[in-house]
Amino acid sequence: MSIYPLRRIRRFKNFIALFLFLPGLSAAISAAELKHETAAAYDRYVAATEARFANELRPDGPFLYIDALPPEASKSSYQQLKQGEILVQKLETKVTGSSSDIPHGIVHHWVGLVFIPGVTLAKTLPVLQDYDHRAELYKPDVIASRLLDHEGSNYKIFLRLYQKRFTTAVFNTEYDIHWGKVNASKMYSNSISTRIAEVKDADQPGGAELPVGTGRGYLWRLNTYWRFEEKDGGVYLQCEAASLTRDIPMGLGWLLGPLVTSIPKQSLDRALGQTRTVVLQQINSAPATVGALTDGGRR
Repeated sequence: MSIYPLRRIRRFKNFIALFLFLPGLSAAISAAELKHETAAAYDRYVAATEARFANELRPDGPFLYIDALPPEASKSSYQQLKQGEILVQKLETKVTGSSSDIPHGIVHHWVGLVFIPGVTLAKTLPVLQDYDHRAELYKPDVIASRLLDHEGSNYKIFLRLYQKRFTTAVFNTEYDIHWGKVNASKMYSNSISTRIAEVKDADQPGGAELPVGTGRGYLWRLNTYWRFEEKDGGVYLQCEAASLTRDIPMGLGWLLGPLVTSIPKQSLDRALGQTRTVVLQQINSAPATVGALTDGGRR
């Protein structure tokens, strides 16, 4: 028997197992609560991750993730990006003095890069700073967005997030965002979640919320760190994301593990691809906002 039929048989068996297991799956993962030790461990992980940025954000530092790779790997990565590929890599930060493990939770830490040819920072940044239209830029993952406050290079925004895999979940989320400038060709932004609440009924996204820190635990924290570098006739975009979710219930790792770990990767890949598409669509339809490059986005 060839390998191909064997693979089909395995997939069929997995499908049958999943089908038989689904009636009890919802109850098994129906409730979770964000514990203090879980949030504290995530905060330590984020602090250790952000400590790395001081070196990377120096004018001569390894600004993009691929700049710190060995020379041949870095060269190959740049070639792949220029050919239109999106690169996504799983990361893990080692926390000095304590374990990187998160009690009762999982940190999903990924970095992704994309290259947008034929554009400049002045044409790219206004698209990323148009927070009232994030829902259009990142649908279906974002179904509502609005700017809450803006002062200089600091923003506060609201996003309503939508997830649909083995079940559907909707979250009302808020973020503090700071924009910074390394030099004329390098900009960055740090987006830190300040509030995440799951909506009670995913079929009514604008309806009532569950208390913060309760629900099914599909998303408790989400920080994203963007970098933008203009060179090689275009702009390189990098997004590093660190999210916190509940841990996988005992006995469900075989079923949920691959799915849970794939969601952040797929979301990041899609976000980078959509950003490139929208920027390329808009560069000739709206004038560039030079201020976005010169003063961190002040309007």
